[in-house]
Amino acid sequence: MRQFAHLFTQLDQTTKTNTKVSALASYFAEASDEDKLWTVAILSHRRPKRSVNTTYLREWGAEFAAVPLWLFEESYHVVGDLAETIALVLPEPEDSSNHSLTYWIQYIRGLKEREEEDRREAVFAAWGQLDKIERFIFNKLITGGFRMGVSQKLMVRALSQYTGIEENKLAHRLMGNWTPDDTTFEDLVLRKDPTEDISRPYPFYLAYPLEDEPETLGSPEDWLIERKWDGIRGQLIVREGELFVWSRGEELVTDKFPEYHPLAEMLPDGTVLDGEIMPYKDNEPLPFNKLQTRIGRKNVTKKVRENAPVVVIVYDLLEWQGEDIRERPMRERRALLEQLMADCDTDGILLLSESIDATDWQNLRDIRERSREHKSEGLMLKHQNSAYKSGRKRGEWWKWKVDPLVIDAVMIYAQRGHGRRANMFTDFTFAVWDGEDLVPFTKAYSGLTDKEFRQITAWVRKNTLERFGPVRSVKREHVFEIAFEGIQRSNRHKSGVALRFPRMSRWRHDKPKEEANTLEDLHQMLEQYES
Repeated sequence: MRQFAHLFTQLDQTTKTNTKVSALASYFAEASDEDKLWTVAILSHRRPKRSVNTTYLREWGAEFAAVPLWLFEESYHVVGDLAETIALVLPEPEDSSNHSLTYWIQYIRGLKEREEEDRREAVFAAWGQLDKIERFIFNKLITGGFRMGVSQKLMVRALSQYTGIEENKLAHRLMGNWTPDDTTFEDLVLRKDPTEDISRPYPFYLAYPLEDEPETLGSPEDWLIERKWDGIRGQLIVREGELFVWSRGEELVTDKFPEYHPLAEMLPDGTVLDGEIMPYKDNEPLPFNKLQTRIGRKNVTKKVRENAPVVVIVYDLLEWQGEDIRERPMRERRALLEQLMADCDTDGILLLSESIDATDWQNLRDIRERSREHKSEGLMLKHQNSAYKSGRKRGEWWKWKVDPLVIDAVMIYAQRGHGRRANMFTDFTFAVWDGEDLVPFTKAYSGLTDKEFRQITAWVRKNTLERFGPVRSVKREHVFEIAFEGIQRSNRHKSGVALRFPRMSRWRHDKPKEEANTLEDLHQMLEQYES
């Protein structure tokens, strides 16, 4: 644990990529195989699940520190992070520990099976022998929310430095439905398996947002241009007569979409397709919230399937007749994909992504601006000579999204942020007018600069009307432009609507609160979006 805590400190104290990679590589060279495996698991989103309720942790933290619970709660509101608050208020440990990261993870996982009093005593015993950083890590692992500020991509790069194995091979080995309980570091990372798991997908290739004018890309003829859909990115794999469906989040979701099961017989063996899992009916996409009704369900009933029918809009072919063809240029993969779709009757389960022809970039601008008419988010630009790479790369794949929807709203509530923004108010609730009343309709916590967050924080402290735990009701005075990607009906919200990806795009110092938008404006926007 001491080694891991040292690694965490090194990573937390730098923003330099090479420094982080070097620290990870050094850790892998020194740590035990068991700790290396758990570190890889944590950095690839396979953290232990929560084993203690946070309400208990707050009470136990206050008790162990011998401070009143109200004072602990006030400290928590200032710090903004429960694990860090506990680590800060606890007294210095009376003992020390040389136990490994693996030992403490198994210790934490075992808490779930204990009675409440036994769990309390076990947590106290751990706090009594861990230092401040180790306690912070221990607390984060207990809550199931531990993150290290390092992407899986950087972790793979560090593993490559340590092992000498190519990054793309390591990225491939780390995908799949594994846990530290059913493999070892050697089997997962070091051992080359000639009979790789037939279900294993390829690392996804991700596009960057297009920020420059498209004319900088050269001729439109050099690019494959498609619509950008708002679904779940997925890979469909058919090998040895079996079908596997993977989401971009590395989750095996085959059972969530039984409509796709016939593809095991419809597609030839050795086929891997990249595409978008979409709710779809009557020859057009449905809103994304239809797809959300299926996510997280253990059983996808007939009624759920009828309410949210799905297809896959396929746009790339990664494996063909058992051969990895990712290094072939986009134009060749596209030609093979079109051939596959023409030869195979997939009964409407698969739809080929439309290729958009345009004479010039202005023509494409016009097409992009009308994206919402097609229920899409904009356009995807993929260079005709591009290989299918791993991760997010600049230069050959771009997403050119349509401008967001916007509405002006009044800030009515404020809450402190987390992490480095724990001492600032960064999370806000916004409302629109309904007659003479302000009706809350969304929350947003991103989009402003640090300078603007500091300004609004100073204002909130001076203009608080009421406090509700960490939330403050403030004077109805400031108007913000709220940008969002989509709008849908919602029975859970008083306003009757819910926004997709809301954020603050502008602080409207120029606009008085009386000129903010109305609930009727929101509903008109909803009707236009649905039409």
